[in-house]
Amino acid sequence: MDVADKKIIITGGGRGMGKRFALDFKRLGARPFVVDVEQANLDLLKNESGIPGMVVDVSDENQVVDFFENYARENGVPDAVINNAGITADALFIKKKEPEIIRFPTSNCERVIKINLFGVFFCAREAAYHMVKNGVKGVIVNISSISRAGNVGQTNYSAAKAAVDAMTVTWAKELAKYGIRVGAVAPGYINTEMVAKIRPEVLDRIIRNIPLGRLGEMGEISYAVEFIIRNDFYTGRVLEVDGGMRI
Repeated sequence: MDVADKKIIITGGGRGMGKRFALDFKRLGARPFVVDVEQANLDLLKNESGIPGMVVDVSDENQVVDFFENYARENGVPDAVINNAGITADALFIKKKEPEIIRFPTSNCERVIKINLFGVFFCAREAAYHMVKNGVKGVIVNISSISRAGNVGQTNYSAAKAAVDAMTVTWAKELAKYGIRVGAVAPGYINTEMVAKIRPEVLDRIIRNIPLGRLGEMGEISYAVEFIIRNDFYTGRVLEVDGGMRI
């Protein structure tokens, strides 16, 4: 797919990697539209780049259905959707802290699953619905993670990202007959605002475990997403961009 003039929806696009995706695709001549839960992020992006956006909670099915209906009516069916929105809420499954034994909070699990798993499900489903309804041969790109293999303290996040991978393959098989491709990118540790908050000694230990000896850059993940959208023979696979790191 040639990205020039293509309509691309990016979830979680108001900051971090999502914002980088939006800026890069605009530079390539596409027509990005971002959704985010923070109006301030959307306002800042609009002022900086002119990229439009809307407040949408991707974990709310009704909001997602309404958003895609309105977007399709006003702008036409999107050519691509990048499911980037996600959060973390880390904790150990069981933590012994004398004199207590602390369980992984159910609320942490529910929050992450709702956004990182159901959010991807809702947005991909609605995008695919409108693509099929209107005969648009589009692309859905899901953002997975190196943690999909299982990471200490991330029972919820790892489970959600592993599910995203499985959904990616399933949807690619089901939607191929409509000319719709589905792929995913699994980043390793990337130089984002969230990673910058990691304690320096912990971050140094992480970097030592990356064979390439550095954090990834957001532009490198953006390039991987661009590759999936551009490459018409890519579907049903997860592209790992992690500097060779395994956890």
